[in-house]
Amino acid sequence: MTENLLFPLGFLIFGILLIVMTMASSFIARLPLSAAMLYLAVGIAIGPTGLELIQLDPLVDAHLLERLTEIAVLISLFTAGQKLGVPLQDRRWRIPVQLAFLSMMLTVAMLTAVGVWALQLPLGAAILFGAILAPTDPVLASDVQISKPSDRDRVRFGLTGEAGLNDGTAFPFVMLGLGLLALHDMGTAGWRWLAFDVIWAITGALILGYFLGTGVGRTILYLRTHHREAFGSDEFIALGLIALSYGAALLCHTYGFLAVFTAGLALRRIDPTPTLPKRPEPTSANLPVEAPAALMQEVQKFNTQLEHFAEVGIVLIVGAMLSTIEFRVEVLWFIPLFFLIIRPLAVYMGLVGIPMEGSQRRLIAWFGIRGIGSLYYLMYAITHGLELRLAQQMLSVTLCVVVASVIAHGISVTPLMKRYESSRAKRKAYRKKISS
Repeated sequence: MTENLLFPLGFLIFGILLIVMTMASSFIARLPLSAAMLYLAVGIAIGPTGLELIQLDPLVDAHLLERLTEIAVLISLFTAGQKLGVPLQDRRWRIPVQLAFLSMMLTVAMLTAVGVWALQLPLGAAILFGAILAPTDPVLASDVQISKPSDRDRVRFGLTGEAGLNDGTAFPFVMLGLGLLALHDMGTAGWRWLAFDVIWAITGALILGYFLGTGVGRTILYLRTHHREAFGSDEFIALGLIALSYGAALLCHTYGFLAVFTAGLALRRIDPTPTLPKRPEPTSANLPVEAPAALMQEVQKFNTQLEHFAEVGIVLIVGAMLSTIEFRVEVLWFIPLFFLIIRPLAVYMGLVGIPMEGSQRRLIAWFGIRGIGSLYYLMYAITHGLELRLAQQMLSVTLCVVVASVIAHGISVTPLMKRYESSRAKRKAYRKKISS
């Protein structure tokens, strides 16, 4: 195919894909598959094994892929933070916090053990491998996350919060792995890693994201309620706050992912009535009351659209890259081990002490979706000098895990969540009947 045809054909296919997916979204929602599965298939078709519209070598084009996945994760993290309307003092917050810290550390530890003993990786590479695969994905997990601010379901809240938090809490392990591979300065006896990469980078990101999200949100609301300013620019608020918090976090040597998630969460806090489903358009009469709600609605709507757009692009690239990697036989046993043993063990042990139903624990354990975040961490390691042999091995396993997650979780999400929601509705109806 001539180069003159590639550009217009690429636009044609991308346009058809977006239109078809938009028109068929309600139909696809009823099927045992996800939109990501269809994007993946199209990506394979337009990759080197098909029409050759996308030709990316993950080792040669690591810098480009790092930036693309970085942008996708940032958008999704900010969106995840905005979805969490539960007050910070609510006990439900124990679920994502324990998942993002305890379950994360347990997952990294178990994956490190598998990396050393079964995959014959050096300790530093094994820790890095665990950190790459441990975070759940905020981009591909939208089907099991909170879809409306009034949702208080423990499963959806836990998975949304976990995906938002653990993309930041995984970074210390990435830096630890790189440090043990002599690709990052850890200081004498690891003091620099502990002081800066763990304590300061996490704490600083949380503080920075909170103050920027709160400050920007309250400033805009003040202009609207007192001076009738800043109307019609809600879409830029999301992009501006993402860029501001991420840039400031990087300049302060903290974790930008965590800062962006916290900024989205803080912006959500300025709405005093997050549980109301819909508010009227703000007028001169109701402006002080409705301005926070209107701001949240517009920003969240725009973020969701951006998130879907980023998902399309990145999953297409993943599909196209599949033909560029060497399939390794260890993925045949590693993927079942990871999905069916390591993730459930980490979840059950990490949620000790939290009152939850068995069905809720099982769903959280199963829907540990892996995706774009793992690809970002891998590209980050490659651009920071990861040895070629280790990079090829991790790339093969990571891409196979992401594809397996897209397929396995995409097939199971509709029937499992429908069954869960049906059972939940029946229990509510029964309790209502008993109480009446």
